[in-house]
Amino acid sequence: MPSEKYKGYRGKSRACLKSFSVGVWYDVEIDSTRGKFKGIILPRSETADSKHIVLKLRNGYNVGLAVDTIKDIKELGHKEAHYKIPEKKFPYNPGKPSVKLLGTGGTIASRLDYRTGAVIPAFSPGELYSSVPELAEICNLETEKLYGVFSENMGPEQWIGTALAIGKEIERGVDGIVIGHGTDTMHHTAAILSFMVQDSPIPIVMVGSQRSSDRPSSDAAINLINATRSAGIGDIAEVMVCMFGPTSDQYGLLHRGTRVRKMHSSYRSTFRTIGDIPLAMVDRNRFIHLRKDYKKRRKDRNVKINAVFDDRVAIVYYYPNMKPDIIEALIDNGYKGIVIAGTGLGHVNKPLYPVLKRASKNGVHIYMTVQTLWGYVQMYVYDTGRDLMDLGVIPAANMLPEVAYVKLGWALGQSTDREKVKEIMLTPVAGEITEREPHNGYLIFQGGIPEVDKFISSLKK
Repeated sequence: MPSEKYKGYRGKSRACLKSFSVGVWYDVEIDSTRGKFKGIILPRSETADSKHIVLKLRNGYNVGLAVDTIKDIKELGHKEAHYKIPEKKFPYNPGKPSVKLLGTGGTIASRLDYRTGAVIPAFSPGELYSSVPELAEICNLETEKLYGVFSENMGPEQWIGTALAIGKEIERGVDGIVIGHGTDTMHHTAAILSFMVQDSPIPIVMVGSQRSSDRPSSDAAINLINATRSAGIGDIAEVMVCMFGPTSDQYGLLHRGTRVRKMHSSYRSTFRTIGDIPLAMVDRNRFIHLRKDYKKRRKDRNVKINAVFDDRVAIVYYYPNMKPDIIEALIDNGYKGIVIAGTGLGHVNKPLYPVLKRASKNGVHIYMTVQTLWGYVQMYVYDTGRDLMDLGVIPAANMLPEVAYVKLGWALGQSTDREKVKEIMLTPVAGEITEREPHNGYLIFQGGIPEVDKFISSLKK
C-alpha cells in the first residue's frame, strides 16, 4: 500500500522521502550537512513532528535527521518489516530442570511499536525463546503470560494473582520460577511476594531489563539467562531480583526481595541491595555466594501462600513545611495505614502532630521509616521521635519505605487489630528487618574526588 511506504511521515518529511524515491524500511545512505549516515528508514510515531527522518544506524541505534539538513539520499536496498517475533516451541530435554516463566510485561518482554514509536509490553513469554535460544541449554522452559502491563500498572490484583500462580507451579513440581517484570516497580513486587510466598522450596527469580531488546546495549538476554540459571540450578530458594551487577555484562547479582531497590533511572546496574550485601553473583558458568544465611532449595513441595492485601495504605514522603491536610485527606478517604518516610532518624514537623494523633485515634496504623534508605529509625534519641511515638507512630527499624508499605498492606489484609498488625509488621519474615547492617552494606563512591576517581579508573568498565 502506498501509505505504508511513508508510514508515520507527513508534511516536509514525507515530501523529502518522495523526492528521493525512498520510503520506510529502505536501506539508504543519507548525505547531510552533518555528515553521511547509513541505515534503515524507520516508520515514525503518529504523533511525531513532520521535520525529521529516523534512521536505524548500522550500530543499532536510532538517529533523527532534520529534513532541512539532507542533501541527498541513495537507496542501497530494501528490508522487510518485522513487527513481531514469531514464537517457537521450546525443545524438551529430560535431563534438564523445569523452569516456569511467568510473564507480567515490562521491557524484558517488549518490542518497538512503530505506530507510536514506543516500547510496549507486547512479547508473549514464548517469544523470548526466539530471542534468547541459549535458554534451551539451561532448562526445559514453560511460559505463561499472566499480565501484559508496564510495571507502574502492577498492583494488589496482579500481586495476588502472581502469588497464587507461583503456589500452583510449586505444587505442580517445577524446579524454579522466573518472573518477567518491568524494572520500575520490580522491588515493590519482589517485596510483597516475599511476604505472600513464604518458605518456598524452589528459587523464585524476578528479572527485567533497563534497555529494550532492539537496542545493541540491551541487558535483556543476559539478565534472562542469569535468572533462568538461578531458577533452574541455583540453590537459593527465596524471592530474588536478578539484574546486572557492574555496568558491563560480567555477571549478574541476586538480591534478596525485601532489601533491593532500583537506584538509577537508566543504568543497567540499577538494582542495589540496601543496608546489606547481595545473596550471590551469577554468570553463565558459576555461582559465587556472598552470604550463608539464605534459604536453600528443598525437594518437598511445601509452601505457605498468604495472598492478601488491603490497598487502603499510603506512603507519605515528609518534606519541610509539610501541611496537615495531606494526612487529613488520607483519614477522610478511609485509609487504614500510613508509612512515613521521615527525615534523619524518623522525624516530621510539629504541625503534623495533631493530625497524626487524630489518625491514630481513628484506627489508622502509622509506621515510620527513613528517607535516607540506609540506617534505622531511632525515635528514642530526640524529643521529636519520642513525641511521635506517644502519638501512635511506630518505628519500623530498617525496613525500606516501599517494603514497609507493601508489608503494611499485607498485614492489614490479615487483621485490623493494632497489636496484631504491629506483631506482623515488626516480626521479620524475609530479611526486611535485620539486627545490624554490615560495614560494607553502605558504600557510596563520590565521583570527582581524586582518590575515588583513581580507584574507579583501575576497574574494568
